[in-house]
Parts: sequence; C-alpha cells; structure tokens
Amino acid sequence: MTAIAVQAQRLRALRRPKKSFFETFIRSLIILCVAIAVVLSSISVCDGHWLFAKGKLFGLWHFCIIGNSTVLKCVTDLNQASVEGMNIGMILTRSVVSFAVVVAIFGLELLMVSQVCEDTNSRRKWSMGSVLIFLSFLLSFCGVLSFLILLRDHITFMGFTLTYWCEFIASCLFFLNGMSGLHINNITYPWNRARKF
Repeated sequence: MTAIAVQAQRLRALRRPKKSFFETFIRSLIILCVAIAVVLSSISVCDGHWLFAKGKLFGLWHFCIIGNSTVLKCVTDLNQASVEGMNIGMILTRSVVSFAVVVAIFGLELLMVSQVCEDTNSRRKWSMGSVLIFLSFLLSFCGVLSFLILLRDHITFMGFTLTYWCEFIASCLFFLNGMSGLHINNITYPWNRARKF
C-alpha cells in the first residue's frame, strides 16, 4: 500500500501545475509577438530592397537604378553596383537573414506546441523554442549588420526603406521575446523541487 501511495505522490509532483491567467496571457503575448516578427522578417527578405541612395536602390536580391523616365532598371548582377564585395556580401547577408526566418518558424512552432499539448515536457519545449527565437535574433542581427558594413559609404538615415525597418523591428522582437520566453520559464514552476519527490 505504501508503494502505491509513493507512486501516486510522484505522479502528482510531476503533473504540471495549473497556470495562472497572467502567465497564460504573457505566454500568449510572446507567441503573438514572435508570429508578427516572423511575418515582418519574411516580408523584408522577400522584398529585399533595403536602401535607397543617390538614385540607386540596393537590395538583397537586386540592384536597381532609376532612369530618366523614373522607371526602375533592376539587375540581379550585384557587381554592377560598383561596391567592393557586393555580390559575395549580399549572398552571405540574404542567406543569414533567410535562415533566421526558418529558425524562427521552428521556434514559434515549439512555443505553440508547448502550450497546446501540456505535459511534463512542455517546459523543455518552451525553453527550446525560446532559444531558437534568440538564435533567430543573432542571425537576423548579423544579416542587418553585414548589410550596413557592406554599404557604409552609401548609408543615410532617410535612405532606409520600409522593408529594412521591418527587418530591424523583427530583429528587436526576436531578442525581446527570446529573452522573455527564457525568463518566464525560469520564474514560473519550481520543476527541480518537484523532481526530488
């Protein structure tokens, strides 16, 4: 009889405690913000036109020149931009930023699964999702930084396009939500104490 009682006590200890409304709200808000960041980053990468300077439009995929008739003439050969290392630099930038979106999608999926399928592994799934979101921030930030370094001679504050600011905001959201996700997971449930039973 005592063995059955001990087993029942262990099962109760390992069962996930009921979440408060506040915690559920915060986790839902994190998931929503990550989803918005994924959408913003996806739009920014797909459009790819990030900087307008001196009649030239620099992008991840194309380089465009505004002609006399105000029509954009775009080419995929980025060497025509007359910027040293433009072709190779943009390959690196767009690869890193695109990979950031893919990693963020997997992180978002883990966050959602951890909330929908609540079990003893939910906390671990949430942590893994938050780490992936933070990794998305690092990749996105590296992509934005490499773009700025590559085109440092052409940068003006008013020259940045809306899609560039979408990527910048998405990068900030990835950072804030990745850190918030890890923090809320550490302060909510004392799982280490529960495992001692």
